[in-house]
Amino acid sequence: MSLKTITTAAAPAAIGPYSQAVVADGLVFCSGQIPLDPATAEVVGCDTASQTRQALKNLEAVLSAAGSSLGQVIKTTVFLQDLGDFAAMNAVYAEAFGGHKPARAAFEVSRLPKDVRVEIEAIAKV
Repeated sequence: MSLKTITTAAAPAAIGPYSQAVVADGLVFCSGQIPLDPATAEVVGCDTASQTRQALKNLEAVLSAAGSSLGQVIKTTVFLQDLGDFAAMNAVYAEAFGGHKPARAAFEVSRLPKDVRVEIEAIAKV
């Protein structure tokens, strides 16, 4: 099995020893995306809805660099700083995915990088 590392300037650079995504056997495994502006590495938005929008925009950029798209996503995992923000995240998530409904898990976590409110990772077909 060959592995292909995916890197794009259209999404925030990895802030640790990992890749934005890895393609293996026709699937792309995307690292979690947080709501950072790719150009400045600054957090975008202060509420969960705006942060979810940016995280999904970053995820979409990584998927595109891998030759995939949100419409090819098989599964996502959503990490929320506060599960009470689930409805706000879910509304933006539904907009982004439209009629496509990948499998999903969502968790409340005690802390996320840069103290953001949401992080989203995905597995998709290439």
